[in-house]
Amino acid sequence: MPTNNDIAELSTVRSQLEELTDRVVAVADRYRDTADSVIAADLDQAERSMIAASRAIQHASGKIS
Repeated sequence: MPTNNDIAELSTVRSQLEELTDRVVAVADRYRDTADSVIAADLDQAERSMIAASRAIQHASGKIS
């Protein structure tokens, strides 16, 4: 049975994902214009996946309330 605790839990997870996404972007930015720019490309893909996960969590949260 859904509860406000579920909404709070998902909100926390979403916040953590956003923080982790920012950290991944920061690392990617350090490699962006280097000989290892392929690392930035991989991290950009990770960023896109994390953004998609955050949106999915937000969408699911909206269905709970």
